[in-house]
Amino acid sequence: MGISSLRGRAIAVLAACIVTAFAAFSIRYSYGVLLPEMLFPLGMTKAQAGSIFASYFAINCLSSPVIGIVSDRCNLRILLTVFVMLMGVGTLLMQYATSVVQASVFFAIAGMGAAACWAPVMVIAQRWTEDTMRGTVLSLVDAGSSLGVMAAGTVVPLFVARSGWQSGWSLLGLMAVAAGVVNFVCIRHRPRQATGCLATDKNRCIVSSEPAVSYRSLFSNRLFWIIALAYLFNGFAIIIPFTFLNTYACKELAMPYETAGFLITLTGVGGLVGKLTLGPLSDTFGRAIIMLVCATLVTAGALGMAYSTGVILQVVTFFFGVGYGACWGMYAACASDYFSKESAGAILGTWSLYLGIGSFLAPIVSGWAADRSGTLQSAFIVAACGGIVSLLLLLPLLKIQKQGVHSSVNP
Repeated sequence: MGISSLRGRAIAVLAACIVTAFAAFSIRYSYGVLLPEMLFPLGMTKAQAGSIFASYFAINCLSSPVIGIVSDRCNLRILLTVFVMLMGVGTLLMQYATSVVQASVFFAIAGMGAAACWAPVMVIAQRWTEDTMRGTVLSLVDAGSSLGVMAAGTVVPLFVARSGWQSGWSLLGLMAVAAGVVNFVCIRHRPRQATGCLATDKNRCIVSSEPAVSYRSLFSNRLFWIIALAYLFNGFAIIIPFTFLNTYACKELAMPYETAGFLITLTGVGGLVGKLTLGPLSDTFGRAIIMLVCATLVTAGALGMAYSTGVILQVVTFFFGVGYGACWGMYAACASDYFSKESAGAILGTWSLYLGIGSFLAPIVSGWAADRSGTLQSAFIVAACGGIVSLLLLLPLLKIQKQGVHSSVNP
């Protein structure tokens, strides 16, 4: 394979990664957009509505560590094709849900498929790019998720207003199936060894069957678990606004449905801005500083949602989006920066388990708080508390960055 064809394949692989992220996050965050229209037909309380979203994250977090470990060893082309299509099947089934139980089962199927849409995507994107551009490229790939959020806030409400909430799930499911086809056509597992190889390690382009890091030393490493817990509370803080912001705007602030959907679009716009600005800046200033900036924006944004309306609500939603958007690529880059490129899938998969726990608990806890208090404002306060804990957990990374320590785990 020549240099020009290798670069062309790298572009195709990265494009498929972006499409996969777009599909996965469109589905994940369209739930909050579709929820106001689903509440009455399914006869749900807010806590029950949260439990449907929680079912997605329950199976997602249980599947993520296994898929992360497998992604370091198996053919990612097949993995991403099969699981993305599974996500599409679960999403298509959501249009036929007539009860909370049915919706929970169908969305859990979608969650299982979506478990392959993060760690494996970040792993293969790193294999087809260079170390010096890791933060930039991962942020670019992750931009697909923000574009997905923007689509959830703009395109989905148009379908719902015209044809009902079932049409929204139908559209999203078909899009996921199409993304699976794109993965089969475009993705290749790893570049072959060649001059000008774009893999992160140009001298090692063949998959090793052995992990590049000792899992025993990894799991006994304090930094590994600090980041895992920060990831948990980061997910906890972020998922609450995505679950209830649209419902809050419609039901408590009396916004029209389409106008409320614009808040989700603003989150996606902010996320795109965050990825394309803070992501590249992390290559210069370090991941720790940018991760702390992201945690601060998420916390302040969630708290602002509880106490603002009108234009101010739109502004805080945008800045929440900036922090939300940039943080994911930073965690993915940390797996390689502080630990191991070759075991990045297993690392991200394990962290995703903790992210899933936080995302599973968040809709239930915040929905219960809203039912008890009578207002969704309390849900956003709960989200801000999670953001503060994540921020405090990330502070030790500053010291590590200043010391220039990139790995405390020995292979």
